[in-house]
Amino acid sequence: METNRTIRSSDAVSALGALAQEHRLAVFRALVQAGQSGLAAGAIADRLGLPSSSLSFHLSNLRESGLITQQREGRSIIYRADFSAMRGLVAYLLENCCGDEPVQIAKEETE
Repeated sequence: METNRTIRSSDAVSALGALAQEHRLAVFRALVQAGQSGLAAGAIADRLGLPSSSLSFHLSNLRESGLITQQREGRSIIYRADFSAMRGLVAYLLENCCGDEPVQIAKEETE
């Protein structure tokens, strides 16, 4: 996925397709929560209770869609959410939002 604010519709479809599966969404959320530190595959598997073979498939799908990156650190591979790609996807989804009226997408405070 392109990591600037403008992405192609095919990249958005790929990313949304990757997230449209329960385990991949859970993996992506865990990586978002981990921040720039990322997580090793074993830590993700432990957190989510996924078998290694299944996790490998999901990580590969998320990586191919451009939502996560991987980096070898010693004997481990660390996975991280690609926050730039995530921002690009959100920007794409909101690009023509609401007839040019300002929209608040942050969590609204309860009164």
